[in-house]
Amino acid sequence: MKILDKYIFRQFAKSFIFSSTAFVGLFILVTMVERLDALMDNHLSPQEVARFFFLTIPATILITSPISTLLSSILVSGKLSLSSELSAIRSAGVSMRQLLIPFFAGGMLILAMNLLNACWIAPAAFRETHLFEERYFVKKDSQKENHNIHLMEPGNRIISIGTLDPDRLTLSAVSIEELTGAHLTSRIDAESMHYNPARGEWIMQNVSTRLFAGTHEEFSFVPSKPVKLALSPHTLKEFNLQPDEMDIFRHYRFLAEKENAGFSGMERSMVSFHNKLSMPFGSLIIILIGVPLSAKKKRGGLATEITISLFAGFLYLALQKTILMAGNQGVMDPALAAWLPNLLFLGVGYVIYKTAID
Repeated sequence: MKILDKYIFRQFAKSFIFSSTAFVGLFILVTMVERLDALMDNHLSPQEVARFFFLTIPATILITSPISTLLSSILVSGKLSLSSELSAIRSAGVSMRQLLIPFFAGGMLILAMNLLNACWIAPAAFRETHLFEERYFVKKDSQKENHNIHLMEPGNRIISIGTLDPDRLTLSAVSIEELTGAHLTSRIDAESMHYNPARGEWIMQNVSTRLFAGTHEEFSFVPSKPVKLALSPHTLKEFNLQPDEMDIFRHYRFLAEKENAGFSGMERSMVSFHNKLSMPFGSLIIILIGVPLSAKKKRGGLATEITISLFAGFLYLALQKTILMAGNQGVMDPALAAWLPNLLFLGVGYVIYKTAID
């Protein structure tokens, strides 16, 4: 790396660290004001309060990284422009592409950090934060049981579960309906059902079986009956697990198992999965906007640069949230909803870069 590149890279890194620290402090202050009553009512120790806010840092850094990156790139290149250093650099034959090299080097480091954060660190921190909030902020009478669950199994089988307790893996009021086309061929009703890990199958208790053949119905009753299902205990254990609490590999397995077990309405979880991969790239893409945009001197100096960066950064976050909502509601493909903001800003950045004067 050249001396000039090292100089710009150091300035960019310092600005990014300062911006990220400022945003983290601001978000902690806002959260503290919102949670002040609950923190005081629960008589938490300073160590517990500090741990709670420490756990919010990874998610805050992930959300604010695009704004911090844009702000840093605009401040550094804007400072070079205002001090006429950029004019001297460009006069020496340094093109806009060469000028972007140290910024993209910093952006690649931020991208790697954010990928690690989004896929592993933030989910672990969010899981601990969720447990903390359940312990101190959520009403004690909240229950984890789930009611009236309907699943589609391979082979045209529909499983209905009256009550599910994922912690104890107990299923009550279970029925399995098997269809041939639009016609019901059999129905199995059980008082409860549990899993036998040794045989890899579910065991139904107090089972009533009805077989239908035209207008004829055959009924039988047995105390217990084994049945093999695509539904796995692992899927049930993660039934109440939030997508933001899973690392990237666990999230992928979660989606695969849910799809195999016939769960519907998985759009929100799929959007969250793709967003874990797409969000870190926002910090790299947004550099393509910041550096060429601030390469010219502007009236207003530093205040103008900060205003532009904050406006563009929050516009990116607002656009991202809006499109993600469309994906969550099934209006848009989950992968497209997660990546579209990056693609749009990449297009805008490319236009700004191509119109920058060399």
